[in-house]
Amino acid sequence: MPGEPINPTRQYRLHNRQMNAESVDNRQFYSMLIVLLLVVASIALLSGCEQTPWLPPPGFVGDPAQGELLFDARCVSCHGPGARGTVQGPPLVHEVYRPSHHADLAFHMAVKSGVKAHHWQYGDMPPQEGFTPEQVGHIAAWVRKEQRRAGIE
Repeated sequence: MPGEPINPTRQYRLHNRQMNAESVDNRQFYSMLIVLLLVVASIALLSGCEQTPWLPPPGFVGDPAQGELLFDARCVSCHGPGARGTVQGPPLVHEVYRPSHHADLAFHMAVKSGVKAHHWQYGDMPPQEGFTPEQVGHIAAWVRKEQRRAGIE
């Protein structure tokens, strides 16, 4: 009966196996140990995850004018004037970075975590320190404006 104390002299049946009180106690102990280990492992895994993405707040609208200033101050050395690329970094005003292939989220991920080279032979882009999600949103808005001016939709 559930909740009934285990009688050390009584024999128990579990999954058609005859068990005494000691083996029932051991089985309960190991079951609880496994559950405890799973809970601890889950907490450890989840504590390493960001709970919210690194994005501007809901309703944020990027300002291309601010984005251009930020780009010129922080990104132009690799991505070039007008985001046309250099020998150090790829052009962002390019079909490869059109919105249907690289959503604005890609800009946020690239700045926050870096990017492994996969379209070009420039090498990996390291994470970029000192940006806020809003600043990256402004830069993305400016890049999208430049792409539209170049006929990239």
